[in-house]
Amino acid sequence: MEKEIVKAWNGKRTDKVPMWLMRQAGRYLPEYREVRAKAGGFLNMVYNPAIAKEITLQPLKRFDLDAAILFSDILVVPHALGLKLAFMEGEGPKLDVVTDATRLNENGFLDRLAPVMDTVAAVKADLPKGKALIGFVGSPWTVASYMVHGEGGHDFALIRNFAKLEPDAFQRIIDVLVRVTISYLDAQVRAGAEAVQVFESWASAVTGDDFKRWVVAPNAAIVAGFKKLHPHVPVIGFPRTAKTDDLLAFDIGCNAIGLSQDVAPEWAAKHLQTRVCVQGNLAPELLLEGGAKMEETAKNICLSLDGGPFVFNLGHGVIKETDPSHVAALVETVHGFKRRALAA
Repeated sequence: MEKEIVKAWNGKRTDKVPMWLMRQAGRYLPEYREVRAKAGGFLNMVYNPAIAKEITLQPLKRFDLDAAILFSDILVVPHALGLKLAFMEGEGPKLDVVTDATRLNENGFLDRLAPVMDTVAAVKADLPKGKALIGFVGSPWTVASYMVHGEGGHDFALIRNFAKLEPDAFQRIIDVLVRVTISYLDAQVRAGAEAVQVFESWASAVTGDDFKRWVVAPNAAIVAGFKKLHPHVPVIGFPRTAKTDDLLAFDIGCNAIGLSQDVAPEWAAKHLQTRVCVQGNLAPELLLEGGAKMEETAKNICLSLDGGPFVFNLGHGVIKETDPSHVAALVETVHGFKRRALAA
């Protein structure tokens, strides 16, 4: 029997609004902080299947969410290509700088990610009934931005200049990332993932023709390659903070499109929901604030997107200072929303 949230991703309007939250397993949960304090570092958690499984399932033990998302990180891909990776407390990730694709070692790529697939299998074995498991990757443009800059929190000047001045060299890096991303998604699904989300976190760093070349084309290649292997597994695209024109250009065969909070749900209902499931898009800041404004906004999002396939989420990840009680209230609000009967 198809799970409710999977039905929605596959383009069917469900009886209730299913939901999950980006970064639903994270620092806002005291049980996560307790595990992290003992683990001895972020990558120790990511590559330890027992720990990563525990963290993945933590939010489902607290809240009636409809899916778990694998606890991992988008930068395990360049790490598995042979680049040094470290997560510095309070500073974010530090990664080897790469501008030459020949430095990327594809041999043994999936072997180095075997602990992640072990986590997927372990989570799937203990997943509560009716809940789905989401795998994920970062999109090539977003992952390459870390590789070219060597860290996060940048202004994208380096990667934009590199793509402009050395387009062939940059294309070779993108091509490697496309190939290994398809393989990685395939492995996640074979291990037990029931849907996958592709995070294009820095989609707004380019627009126009550059958006089409460096964002749309690589993501389209990933979706096409993945769908050849798993035609019935939903793919969720998340081109974060992309402008509406670029969102329309992001028509690449995804089953669902995740929205940032700056996209009006009414616009999405008119321009996107007629062909794909829409996922989103409460501002994380409202979840942090909690209370009546959060609940009213969540209801309005549900109302605006009630006419078609819809999965409730945030416009970005849960902010670490968020009170877990606000998440509980949000889940109650969304699952309590009464979907209207549509004319036959």
